[in-house]
Amino acid sequence: MEENLFEQRTDLGELQQAVGELKREIGKVIVGQEQMIELLLAGILADGHILIEGVPGVAKTLTAKLLSRVISVNFSRIQFTPDLMPSDVIGTSIFNPRENTFQFKPGPIFSNIVLIDEINRAPAKTQSALFEVMEERQITVDGQTLVMEPPFMVVATQNPIEQEGTYHLPEAQLDRFLFKINVGYPTQEQEFRIVSDHHLARTENRLDRVQSVLSPATIETLRKKVHGLVIEEKLIQFITSIVAATRNHKALYLGASPRASIGILNGSKALAAMRGRDFVIPDDIVYIVPAVLRHRLVLAPEREMEGASTDDVINEIVQSIEIPR
Repeated sequence: MEENLFEQRTDLGELQQAVGELKREIGKVIVGQEQMIELLLAGILADGHILIEGVPGVAKTLTAKLLSRVISVNFSRIQFTPDLMPSDVIGTSIFNPRENTFQFKPGPIFSNIVLIDEINRAPAKTQSALFEVMEERQITVDGQTLVMEPPFMVVATQNPIEQEGTYHLPEAQLDRFLFKINVGYPTQEQEFRIVSDHHLARTENRLDRVQSVLSPATIETLRKKVHGLVIEEKLIQFITSIVAATRNHKALYLGASPRASIGILNGSKALAAMRGRDFVIPDDIVYIVPAVLRHRLVLAPEREMEGASTDDVINEIVQSIEIPR
């Protein structure tokens, strides 16, 4: 008998309840920014790192802080600057005269949610300190390998406008971010609510409004459920067709890697679970594709001069490929 794809196989009640509670707690402080919050939660469920780009003052840093509060995990923040050294990120070995040995002092990267503010302000030497830990969830120092405690997630921010004193992130590092989220200005109505809320709060610390609703162990359980979601072979073919098209598109100088295909797969599964389904549909893929691809593609110089964006090209590619039914 043919398997019924629309029959629920996995109980997602706990996951939906957790997502609802997370959104409700974050919503006590953050007004609007629904897509950013949804993609952040999808990133947690898909076990990926996230790059957030937006002008100053649109709650990028605040949202990352709230995330660590509602999940009850360790949080650290690193402000990247041009004079930052790799040892300032991963830690350093310090000589202990009493024991006549060197002891490793962990840096701020040893946490669960690590917020890196203005990631593009540090030079390549410092950026290289993130390569191993973002991909393999471990740090190698003085011949020793130190494994990060799960969950481990890097949330990095950058400003798209002010480029003086910044460094372009290496493509290999950008490829390690699951999503790139573009954050815009709030609407006038949302801004009215933000300002009114700030006025009424007076001296109250906004972070104190939220409560922890998830433990690290629960996150691991939810991730296993997401990993077990069903996706049809024709939808995997749809994903690989989109990514393959980026490698041959005349508007692109650099296309996406197989890691992007895996990112779309994992992100689509997380989104489907958040929407109460234990199977992926084409709409999940179409929704998640821009966030997975926009930071992995490099525009051809002529298209860049025309004022096109990677999102424009991604939209062209998705529309040119037949959506499976």
